[in-house]
Amino acid sequence: MTKKPKAFDFEKSLDELEKLVALMEEGDLTLEDSLKHFESGIALTRSCQQALVEAEQKVRILISNHGKDELEPFVADDK
Repeated sequence: MTKKPKAFDFEKSLDELEKLVALMEEGDLTLEDSLKHFESGIALTRSCQQALVEAEQKVRILISNHGKDELEPFVADDK
């Protein structure tokens, strides 16, 4: 059986990235630990950027599938 890849959790990754930044900004880490956290942060950033690119592509596909090339402003119904 082929295992399905684990779904990317954008919000969780963004939260982890924010925690890493806060931890590094405190300035209490050793150089080695700072580099490890920095490396993890770069990986999280790239994953989040890729998820955003994929989401944008899906939106573009959905828009083009409905025959519209431009987005229309959202107008809420006041009911």
